Amino acid sequence: MIYICLKDGGNLDVLLDLGSIRKRGSPEQISASSDGSMWRYLPLLPVDDPGYPNSVLRAVGWTPLLKAERLGTDLGLAELWLKDDGRNPTASFKDRASALVVVRAREVGAETVITASTGNAGAALAGMAAAARLPAVILAPRTAPPAKVAQLLIFGARVILVEGSYDEAFDLTLEAAQAFGWYCRNTGYNPFTAEGKKTAAFEICEQLTPGRSKGLWAAPDAVFVSVGDGNILTGLHKGFTDLFELGWIERIPRLYGVQSSGSAAVANAFRAGSSSIQPVKATTLADSIAVDLPRDGIRALRAARETGGAVFTVEDSAILEAIRTLGQAAVFAEPAAAASYAGVVQGVEEGLIGSADQVVAVITGSGLKDVSAALRAAGSPVVIEPTLKALKAALG
Repeated sequence: MIYICLKDGGNLDVLLDLGSIRKRGSPEQISASSDGSMWRYLPLLPVDDPGYPNSVLRAVGWTPLLKAERLGTDLGLAELWLKDDGRNPTASFKDRASALVVVRAREVGAETVITASTGNAGAALAGMAAAARLPAVILAPRTAPPAKVAQLLIFGARVILVEGSYDEAFDLTLEAAQAFGWYCRNTGYNPFTAEGKKTAAFEICEQLTPGRSKGLWAAPDAVFVSVGDGNILTGLHKGFTDLFELGWIERIPRLYGVQSSGSAAVANAFRAGSSSIQPVKATTLADSIAVDLPRDGIRALRAARETGGAVFTVEDSAILEAIRTLGQAAVFAEPAAAASYAGVVQGVEEGLIGSADQVVAVITGSGLKDVSAALRAAGSPVVIEPTLKALKAALG
C-alpha cells in the first residue's frame, strides 16, 4: 500500500491510460448510460466494477445541478448553478472519495479501513464500509458536531474521539495504519480520494447543456468550492483535466477555492505567491474546513493557479449569511458547504467573475450535519399561545 512519494513524501497522482480510454469510450456512450451514480464514469476510474448492486455504495453521485435563477439575478450573473452534494447517501461530497477508496481497499485485500475526520469523511467511510461489510475505524476531534458523530456510530464504525485537533487525529491514523496494517483513507494522503472526488467534475460537464457541439460536454467558466485539506479542489482539477486531455471538453474552468478567514493556510500561500503551506491555528464555525495544515494544499494551489482562479477567504459571518441565502433556493447547506456560495458573492464584488460567466458553486454537505450552525443563521422561531389573537400578533 503506497500512499505518498517514497522519496520526498509528496502527494501522488493516479495516472490513467487516456489513449486507451479515448479509443474505448466517448461522451455519447456515457451519456447513454442508465446508471444514475458516479459509477457511470467507471471507464475513467482506476478501479474495477465495485459490485454490491442496489447498495448504498452504488448510490453515490449524480447529484442534482440546480439553476439558481433568483440568486443569480440578485448577483447580476446570467447563469449560477448549485451542485448539491448534500443529496449523497451520507449527505456530503465525501461519499465520492469513500466509495472509491472502499472499492480500492477490497482490491488490495485490506481487512480494516481507518480515517481521520471532522465528521463528513468519517460518516462517508462508515456508510460505504458498512455496505461493503468492511470494518472501519474513525478518529475524530472531540469537538465534532454531535449529528456527525451519530452518523459514524449508527453506521457501525469503531469511533474514537480525540482530545485534540483534526490534524492530531490525522497523524494518529497514520501511525495506526502503519502499526496495524490497516488501509488509510485519509484525505490528501490516499491518492485515490481525489479520483473519487473528480467525478463531480464529470457530472458538472455532462449536466451542463450536453451536446453544445457534437461529441463534447460543456465546461462552465468558473467553479467555486470550499477548501479544508484542499483535496476537493485537487479532485475537481483532476476531473476537468482528464476530460480536457481526452478532448471531451473545450476548456478547463477557472477554479476558486474558498477558505474561512479563521482557517486560511492555503489562501495565505496563494496571496504570498508561495508554493509551500505554513500551518495555522484553525478557528472557524465551519468545522469541515477547519484544518491547521492542509495535507493537499500544494496541489490545491496548483489547481487554482494553473486554471487562472484563486484561493481566498471569507468571514464566518458571510458563511452564516450564505446559509440563509441558499435556503431561498431550497438548498440546506452546512457552514463549509455554504462557504462556496459566500465565495461567489465575494467573487462578484471583487470582479473575479463577470455577469456573462457560467458559474457553479459546489455545495459539499447538508445543513442537517450541523443544525446548531443553521439555527445561528436562521434565528429562533416565535413561540405563542394557541390562539388566533396570539397568531395575529406574531404575524404582525
